[in-house]
Amino acid sequence: MRFTSESTADGVTERRFTLDGVPGVLWLPAGSPTGSPADVAATPTGRPLVLLGHGGGQHKLAPGLVARAGRCATRYGFAVAAIDAPGHGERPRTAQDERFATEIGELLATGRPVSADVARHTAALAEQAVPEWQAVIDALRRLDAVGPDGPVGFWGLSLGTVIGVPLAAADPRITAGVFGLAGHDSLTEAARRVTVPVEFLVQWDDELVPREAALALFDAFPSGEKTLHANPGGHLELPDFEVTASELFLARHL
Repeated sequence: MRFTSESTADGVTERRFTLDGVPGVLWLPAGSPTGSPADVAATPTGRPLVLLGHGGGQHKLAPGLVARAGRCATRYGFAVAAIDAPGHGERPRTAQDERFATEIGELLATGRPVSADVARHTAALAEQAVPEWQAVIDALRRLDAVGPDGPVGFWGLSLGTVIGVPLAAADPRITAGVFGLAGHDSLTEAARRVTVPVEFLVQWDDELVPREAALALFDAFPSGEKTLHANPGGHLELPDFEVTASELFLARHL
């Protein structure tokens, strides 16, 4: 992991990094130690770490993610990290990415369903992104500001859920997850292996994700604690109070 810049504002230190070509950002409460990995013994249990997965067409520094990271760092003392998903942000777009964007635009313009096309494309992104996130967790836990043994939570909707559900299924370090605005048969197998507490957000009139598919994904989680939060409105109309509730959910479990 190579840190490329550092700045502090409003009680939050932002450190941008790259890891094996994947650009990311780490947010910490201002004043957190930033020494060498050898100093990690100073925090034997570790600071809770929240991973933020952005939505499709967004990136690691989308305004909503930055605001969420700031609240998690200042209110709860969490370390927070985000990376650009494949084909997003500072990462190159492939020809397939370009074709997908064009095709989805045409489908939406004509009112045709897009869920199957979105699921097929984003599943390929998730297959690449899951090991990238695991490498990021490995690297961050070697930092003294994070530590080796703290709990890890994941927050990601839409594309963030398509990546976050298989990540939570594959990595036992994930101890709680906020998911939603997604649903497809391709996620069912992974969801059935997620046993940690889950908060799941649904927009009842989602034009990108059929309601039945979202509810089926929620049903697939065998978690002993899982909560469904459903609100009227389209894919991008998630109420602000639900974001606040999801942050409190992570605070409770981390």
